[in-house]
Amino acid sequence: MTIPNRPSLADMMRLPLGEAASLPVEMLALLQEEAEQTVRLAKMQKDWLDGALTRRYANLATELRSREGKDTGTVRFDDGDITVVADLPKKVEWDQSLLTAIVERIRASGDDPSEYIETAFKVPERKYVAWPAHIRTAFEAARTVKTGKLTFTLKPNTP
Repeated sequence: MTIPNRPSLADMMRLPLGEAASLPVEMLALLQEEAEQTVRLAKMQKDWLDGALTRRYANLATELRSREGKDTGTVRFDDGDITVVADLPKKVEWDQSLLTAIVERIRASGDDPSEYIETAFKVPERKYVAWPAHIRTAFEAARTVKTGKLTFTLKPNTP
């Protein structure tokens, strides 16, 4: 799809949103494609740079964490006039079936599991809509539906 005198995405950012919304849909589709390519390129560039920083600093950060007796967390060190902050966040995952068994053992011993853990209930939407009406009705008061951000994808029709 070729549009003569097609403005770039940078040019479009100077237009009021109302004017941009009234542009031909073909132009909006091209601008959307340009924006998506820019995001992909920026992500690739960031990933590449993060890889270079990891190669340069990972061993030192690991060594400093080890000296401090920790496997995760933040360490700071200087490289010339730059302070490098190396953060390795802790990401804990819990085996849900094992936790369920532990909760049952706590209850069976007469203790209150809420003193030790937080319990959250989730209902997958695909299961909810498949339930019989009388079951769904029992859960309706506990269900709130919110929406996410509205998105549009413009794809040229190919003959």
